[in-house]
Amino acid sequence: MPRIPVMQAVVEVLASEGVDVAFGCPGAAILPLYQALQGSGIEHLIVRHEEGATHMADGWSRTTGKVGVAIGTSGPAGTNMITGLYTAQADSIPILCITGQADSRKLHTEAFQAVDIVEIAKPVTKWAVQAKEAAQVPWLFREAFRVARSGRPGPVLIDLPIDVQKQEIEWDSGIDEPLPIVVPSPPAARVSRALDLLEAAERPLILAGGGVVLGEASELLLEAATRLGVPVQVTLMGKGSFPEDHELFAGMAGIQTSQRWANAAFLEADLVLALGARFGDRHTGDLDVYRGDRKFIHVDIEPTQLGKVFGPDLGIVSDTGAFLSALLATGRSPGPRTRWIRRIGELREELSRREDFEDVPIKAPRVFKEINDFYDENAYFVTAIGLYQIWSGQFQRAHRPRHYQVCGQAGPLGWEIPAAIGVKKAKPDAEVVGLVGDYSFQFLVEELAVAAQYDVGFVLIMLNNEYLGLIRQAETGYGMNFEVDLHYDAFGTDNVKIMEAYGCAGTRVTEPGEIRASLEWARKEVERTNRPVLVEIMIEREGNAAMGKALDSVVEFEA
Repeated sequence: MPRIPVMQAVVEVLASEGVDVAFGCPGAAILPLYQALQGSGIEHLIVRHEEGATHMADGWSRTTGKVGVAIGTSGPAGTNMITGLYTAQADSIPILCITGQADSRKLHTEAFQAVDIVEIAKPVTKWAVQAKEAAQVPWLFREAFRVARSGRPGPVLIDLPIDVQKQEIEWDSGIDEPLPIVVPSPPAARVSRALDLLEAAERPLILAGGGVVLGEASELLLEAATRLGVPVQVTLMGKGSFPEDHELFAGMAGIQTSQRWANAAFLEADLVLALGARFGDRHTGDLDVYRGDRKFIHVDIEPTQLGKVFGPDLGIVSDTGAFLSALLATGRSPGPRTRWIRRIGELREELSRREDFEDVPIKAPRVFKEINDFYDENAYFVTAIGLYQIWSGQFQRAHRPRHYQVCGQAGPLGWEIPAAIGVKKAKPDAEVVGLVGDYSFQFLVEELAVAAQYDVGFVLIMLNNEYLGLIRQAETGYGMNFEVDLHYDAFGTDNVKIMEAYGCAGTRVTEPGEIRASLEWARKEVERTNRPVLVEIMIEREGNAAMGKALDSVVEFEA
């Protein structure tokens, strides 16, 4: 067997696992890996901050379904990656963080930039490990990819001491391949029981969570919903898993990212079949109201998710695609539920929120009306955390899986720009759009330099209400009284000039009638420059979103 540098073996493993781009920041303790990357065919983008690298790998992974890779050196590089690891863990995204480390023989001496990153990373990873022997390194990487992709996907971290990286090992990539992934299938008896419950229900709903997207089960979901005649709701992470213009689409219920008509439909339902959903608190709100008298079937690939929030009437451990395939294979169908489907349509007609505002300052719903009208189903959207995420969930339409990327659980400010870079690198020919707030925009704005350097073009749409935080609501989903009024006014920040400082372009919009023309300009400018372009839309300062404590007590702010 040939003898090669161990880092060459690592690069060969990365390539065979489908990695064609990596994001990172080199340093002394990781240089052997960078040397091996040269000429390997794996593209590398040098980031401005290691957290940005993790979010880029995250966006790339969400779009491709593969394991994204972020690289950093020793010490603070790894600690800077923790937020990205937590974000990926919270949203079940498979990424691999590779960190350099001081010489293993000096770790006990508090050597320069020697930190126990494995112990730091363990709470926010599926697996964190330090390589002790060079001969085990390729196997650690194979196992890392298997762990990241198996069951509920998630992040892993491998720490590489510099002395281990410099060694040679016996390795032949020609006789090596990825480790197998076991996909759990449902017991036939539980599939049959689920169908029994569905057939007995008069007003059932399917709740499609992020597991439908991760399980590549969207087409099966459409087929099953159509055959069974069961309307489909989505969670925030499941947005895009079911076409929103389909007659069986029943919206998004919840206490923040939700539609009024979807909440009403959920409250009328007598059974919920949840597929790959966590029952997160921003979705359920008050559990007594959420559960009511309705029955729940919970299908999830991760056994410990069953019963975590509340005990379902029937729990099934299965990949969502495997469950839907098994359900369809039975050939059973309860028949059409014409009255229930018609009722869903009536609620949508009666309770949809208004979008066609002509007000100045611009109201947020109008922004999303323009976005929905301008972009087609092939565009990829990225959004992070804050009121603009809530508005996006309430008003923005998504029709295809993996085309709506949102950091749903962790919610790190600044996620959008690096994530959009990852999405664009995954789909170079696609139109990519990032939705940002005026505050979030400034957190990882330095990654615009990466996009400019490597010709990664996308549109940024900013909803700017010139406030650090403004929440006027008697009761929030967290049961607290809020009265926050922190005048931000961007501290005089000119966001268009910030874009120009990074070699990018931007424009400011103050009238609703200007939005479409600005989006058209931005699209052309991205095509011309291959760089990010900002459309900054000035919205009303005190615009609120519909929120509440329970599905039946969401406060509506717009007529």
